[in-house]
Amino acid sequence: MKWLITGGAGFLGRNLCRRLTDSGGHTIRVVDNLSVGGEEPLNHAMGGKVRICPKDMPGPMIAGAAPELIVADIAEAEVAVAAAAGADIIIHLAANTGVPQSVAHPRVDCITNVLGTLNYLEACRVSNVGRFVFASSGAPLGESTPPIHEESVPHPISPYGASKLAGEGYCSAYFHSYGVETVALRFGNVYGPGSGHKTSVVAKFIGQALRGEVLEIYGDGNQTRDFIHVDDLVDGILRASSVPGIGGEVFQIASGRETTLHELVEQLAAIFDGAGLPRPVVKTSEPRHGDVTRNFSDTSKAKQRLDWTPRVSLADGLRQTLRSLADVG
Repeated sequence: MKWLITGGAGFLGRNLCRRLTDSGGHTIRVVDNLSVGGEEPLNHAMGGKVRICPKDMPGPMIAGAAPELIVADIAEAEVAVAAAAGADIIIHLAANTGVPQSVAHPRVDCITNVLGTLNYLEACRVSNVGRFVFASSGAPLGESTPPIHEESVPHPISPYGASKLAGEGYCSAYFHSYGVETVALRFGNVYGPGSGHKTSVVAKFIGQALRGEVLEIYGDGNQTRDFIHVDDLVDGILRASSVPGIGGEVFQIASGRETTLHELVEQLAAIFDGAGLPRPVVKTSEPRHGDVTRNFSDTSKAKQRLDWTPRVSLADGLRQTLRSLADVG
């Protein structure tokens, strides 16, 4: 298949590109503005063969071509249409991520997450691309009583949640109005090896602890999240890319386990002890605006329709992540 991956230079995108490269036979084109991640890590993930492709005249994708990187922003509508020519599937990972950034800059969040998604849906329609897989999250549901599931009523409490809900809405509209085979995946809190540049809680806490900094928990530490290893998330993307008859659907892709931040820190402390590293020091502070209190997912629909289940335990995943970030055995 010929894969167009937006945000492919980021943490999740690189892991997907590596998996596709290792499996062989795929043609990959990445669109990324390199604001997170970079050309060299992407090149390493794909065996050192990435070619920089001009964004003004990339040309249609050709089966068997070397991996390509188009350095561009997803808000550039003309680039989206040109980049999608000849693609079999679009994996739309690029986004303005994180609640705090969206609260601070809601207009930027909207332009990137709403218009950027619309640009690549339109590119998918114009170029007759076979499938569009959209990276969403649990944020559209806001303060819903967990476990959250696909039929939960959305009540976003942050601009980020609102923008991801808009993306899901446009995916549904393009499926029903134009027949574009869209699939929206609501990701849990992804973590794993190679996440050193991420600002999400696992990578941030490990990085701070390794530097001897105090870990700050916003709130009382009893807030919960659903942590999913990047390998399991990539498995979910690949299943959503190939299973027939799921156009217009939404799936929760998460571990299905509820973990408090206190429990996360306790597991990290035990893993640091086992690695002979100083235990993390923790403090609590005021809750942040827009953060949900409890969040974990019911993944039964993904199990039934995608034949997908997560496999990596949190303890094993945290050990892998620490090894990759600290270079310890």
